[in-house]
Amino acid sequence: MILHGSPTLAGIKTGSLFRYPYETAEQMRSALRRWNLRFAKKGLRVIPLSYRDQKALLYLYRPARLSKDLQNDTAARILKERGYRTDSPERCVCCLMRRLNESEAFPHEIGLFLGYPAEDVCGFMEHRECDLKCVGCWKVYGDEIAAQKTFERYRKCSEIYRRRWNSGTPIERLTVSQYTKTETKNGNV
Repeated sequence: MILHGSPTLAGIKTGSLFRYPYETAEQMRSALRRWNLRFAKKGLRVIPLSYRDQKALLYLYRPARLSKDLQNDTAARILKERGYRTDSPERCVCCLMRRLNESEAFPHEIGLFLGYPAEDVCGFMEHRECDLKCVGCWKVYGDEIAAQKTFERYRKCSEIYRRRWNSGTPIERLTVSQYTKTETKNGNV
């Protein structure tokens, strides 16, 4: 989780994916319960998107941030064109799970669930390798300068989190709350 999810834990990325090996279904359910109990008050969730070969593909994400991302006009259009009901992020996640389990390949719209710019997700779907400006955490077709800055933020965040984790900092202390001080003061949390 630290290796692949640091920017999400830090609150600078909507979501992250990582594989989690498990021996039994109960072990998997227990791990998910523990993580979700730890993360709920910080505005994070961990859910399994698919299971293959005793490995779960886990989605660590911030539901509030996903909701905001999916309100983007381009993101909503991409999802609607692929049969998603865009009236709720939860329904979109369920549809993504279904699409992942129906195919061996990743559905290209998955980038929207990870916080990639909708313009770049659309660019990849329409152009693949043509008109590509650069490659980092994703393939960039839009704002290359903004993407490069984001790639560097993610890289630096991951480096700091790995170092702090290796020195004994617990994951709860590494996880940033999504809530602002104003929301906390007003009792909206």
